[in-house]
Amino acid sequence: MNVNQFIDTLFARAKEAGFEACEVFYTAASEFETDVLRGEILRYSVSDSMGLGFRGLVDGRMGYASTQILDDDAVDQLVDGAKMNATLIENTDKQFLYPGDEDYPTVDTYNPALETITAAEKIEMARSLEQKALAEDKRITQVDGCVVFSESSETMIRNTLGLNVSAKTNALGGFVGVIVRDGDQVNSGSSTFCVHTMNELDLDNVARLAVAEAVDGLNPKSVPSGMTRVLLSPDAAFSLLRTFSGVFSADSAQKGMSLLKDKEGKIVAGECVTLMDNPLLSGSPASRPFDGEGVKTEEKKIIDSGKLTTLLHNLKTAHKQGVKSTGNATRSYSSALSIAPSNFYFLPGESTPEALMERMENGLLITELQGMHAGANPISGDFSLSAKGFAVRHGKRAEAVAQITVAGNFYTLLGDIEAVGNNLKFSFPSLCRFGSPSLLIRELAIAGAE
Repeated sequence: MNVNQFIDTLFARAKEAGFEACEVFYTAASEFETDVLRGEILRYSVSDSMGLGFRGLVDGRMGYASTQILDDDAVDQLVDGAKMNATLIENTDKQFLYPGDEDYPTVDTYNPALETITAAEKIEMARSLEQKALAEDKRITQVDGCVVFSESSETMIRNTLGLNVSAKTNALGGFVGVIVRDGDQVNSGSSTFCVHTMNELDLDNVARLAVAEAVDGLNPKSVPSGMTRVLLSPDAAFSLLRTFSGVFSADSAQKGMSLLKDKEGKIVAGECVTLMDNPLLSGSPASRPFDGEGVKTEEKKIIDSGKLTTLLHNLKTAHKQGVKSTGNATRSYSSALSIAPSNFYFLPGESTPEALMERMENGLLITELQGMHAGANPISGDFSLSAKGFAVRHGKRAEAVAQITVAGNFYTLLGDIEAVGNNLKFSFPSLCRFGSPSLLIRELAIAGAE
């Protein structure tokens, strides 16, 4: 049976089984990926997947179950599984199903033209990207991975309260990594791309950025330990934001796992800082017209000129706090609800990175942070991370720097942001997409080689 027939049958069976209300979260996806090495196909995969999550209220408790098969046996398995799951739930928080909004925004996340690109054309893109990277600099010893992928997905949410929404998204992306050698010095660099239209695709620039990262980082030095003014590159800044994004979740705050609890309306960052959550960003795979509960999404300022305006809410956390959901519920077909941002980024300012270095005069430009899983505490905000970058002297970028550790606290760092650059850049997309321009930080602790 098709998916809508399956859902109709499932809802009828659930009603017979005593469910007060129920909902289906359905996803279907197609993915392509190829990896080339020396012009030859190293890996090639094409896959289609589908999953359907069922949740329902029975005796005031929410039960969950999921399937990847749409037949009569699956209907019984879902109803029985969700009913059994509900009996095991100890959480007494009020549970919600959403009847839907009157209208939903139109979000440009699906480009039919991307579906017409053939597998052969994508393979040729990967070969071309590898060749362009190799041609950039004679010091390149090898290309360390060259991948092109495409993905397309559809999400639908239906429930017995009248909600019936769906959305489609697709994207074309890739990656290239290079290794360079200069004498006995070896370094690596990489670059990614993700586009919504072919007009955005510039393989020459992707290759150039990967090689520039590798070449510029050759022959690095260390620096003395101490407190230092720091300019975080977009990559370094959005990696920190991604690591500590959970502190903006109302669920984390309500559980005492975020120091932003009860800070709405208070100054938590420098005046130049505005933090956006924008689910309506055109062309981004992380954009969506509705969240995981079917709530209408909207662009919002989480921090507005330094002031925390709201945390990220789903229906449950919003009910607890007596506010409106911000439309940040998230789920997969096989998981329970949680909270996550969409396109989460610091709003860019007007200063170029060069102007920020001139303002800094002397310090460090940090281009890469490593060890997020081991070196960052998402509750306290403390971090101590391996880093790479460049010295800055008299407002100009100087020699490469490595073998250093950067330490600080995320909450303190927000307040120590002195200026924001104009060079907004986003991370490689996933469920969430994080972005930042360069951030000038008053000071951070640097540990160099003794």
